[in-house]
Amino acid sequence: MDQPTVGILHPGSMGAAVAACAATNAAQVLWCEAGRSPASAARAARFGLTPVGTLAELLDRSDIVISLCPPAAAEDLAAETASYGFGGWFVEANAISPERMRQVENLLFPGAKAVVDGAVIGSPPTNGKTATLYLSGAPAATDRIRALFTGTPIQTHVLGTDAGQASALKLSYTTFQKASRVLAALATGMAREHGVDQELIKVASKRTASYLAEPEYIPKVAARAWRWGPELEEAADTLAAAGLPPEMLRAAASTLARWHDAKDDRELNVADALEQLAQP
Repeated sequence: MDQPTVGILHPGSMGAAVAACAATNAAQVLWCEAGRSPASAARAARFGLTPVGTLAELLDRSDIVISLCPPAAAEDLAAETASYGFGGWFVEANAISPERMRQVENLLFPGAKAVVDGAVIGSPPTNGKTATLYLSGAPAATDRIRALFTGTPIQTHVLGTDAGQASALKLSYTTFQKASRVLAALATGMAREHGVDQELIKVASKRTASYLAEPEYIPKVAARAWRWGPELEEAADTLAAAGLPPEMLRAAASTLARWHDAKDDRELNVADALEQLAQP
């Protein structure tokens, strides 16, 4: 099967862009018009996807199906796919937990040829942008999906053979990347309330590296948690006074409390700090 037929569920901004990349090595890329909005139809047409009238037709014609939908719909979509007896390769590429990924796998087996855990990290691969599709699952299945994206703006990387590894990476990255942007909004809102937002930008611009790339900093956070927790509670009070939601900072302060035994511990390593963090 040199050029498979691919079905995309569904062509949102990321899904349509990923589908367009798959079209490079596919005979056709199908999408189902039923129940989709005019915006979805316009997007699919712009990316050159082929419309079909029903999900049953899409599944019947597709060798590979890629599921990229809102996370809440992942299991329902997998169950609906399974109900039609889909027997090809299914790529579960939604931002769901490893546990939910395994539920999707259970829904589709034994009918599907293989279920591949996938996670897209990066912007939609259009206008010169690239993204990485991380994969985990049986080697023959991940090889099949890698071949689909050869020579496209989608880079692929296989993490291992266990279902859930790609999903875990996605959510680990999301934990920092998305939550940190919410925190940036809160910090900017607080600073603006007091007329110091431009100074905040100047202070922040002096540091460009990401703490996510510096895990060796975690023990230092643990050792300082006894001071940082109360400081975040003060910041939460300041947010509340500005009409901004304080819950994230109160939760962060509560998290720091798990390191109460690490006070000023300069011998703590990353593994021990994370083990303490996992204890109630």
